[in-house]
Amino acid sequence: MKKLYLVLLIPLILPACSPQRNLVYFGNLSEVSNSQITNQPELKLQKNDQISVSLTSLNAEYDILFTGANNNNAINGKPGYRVNNNGKITLPRIGDIPVEGLTIEQVQALITKELKKQIKEPVVVAQLINFKITVIGEVNHPASVSIPGDELNLLEALGMAGDMTVYGKRENVLVIREENGIRNMTRLNLNDKNIFESPYFHLKQNDIIYVEPDKAKEKEYSPNNRALPIITACISAVAVLLTALIR
Repeated sequence: MKKLYLVLLIPLILPACSPQRNLVYFGNLSEVSNSQITNQPELKLQKNDQISVSLTSLNAEYDILFTGANNNNAINGKPGYRVNNNGKITLPRIGDIPVEGLTIEQVQALITKELKKQIKEPVVVAQLINFKITVIGEVNHPASVSIPGDELNLLEALGMAGDMTVYGKRENVLVIREENGIRNMTRLNLNDKNIFESPYFHLKQNDIIYVEPDKAKEKEYSPNNRALPIITACISAVAVLLTALIR
């Protein structure tokens, strides 16, 4: 009889044997403190980036012609200019401008310099309009997301993906970044407050964030373990039936 009761207790005991997970972000942050942000990467344009360019000057007709060309060069419904495989954008009245490897501020200065040859007091505003990141793995809403502007950090990206599931390994988040034809990968520990010092905490365009599942999730979906709950349930049912018959 005792053996039968032990069999019945197995389904209850197994979950308790699973390893405990730390689901708290920055668990070693003992107190709130202020620190200077020094690790924010300088965003530089890459091939296939898309930027919008607007112009304001003393020549209203020229401004309309120049800025309106954004719409004529729309890509996927977004007005702007794509950085081609040669690292250039093609602007009206100017032609090809090399922008790959430049910051947005440098691009604005370069275009302004070229326009000063044709009109007076040009004011140029450029903006990256296809800043995209991808979040996959153990998050509630994995997706590729495009945002306006050029600033996004890891926590914001995870928030946009609905945060991690309880199975996500917060101590082992992988960030994949491609720059200048080189793919860099690093793992970040979101349980550690020092993550704020990582150059990968502030994201760059086209970064990929992968949240790895813990071993409990791997076991749950392993082909070898899918039948375990069914087997356990059957054993429990047989045990209950035998107990009833013996009584």
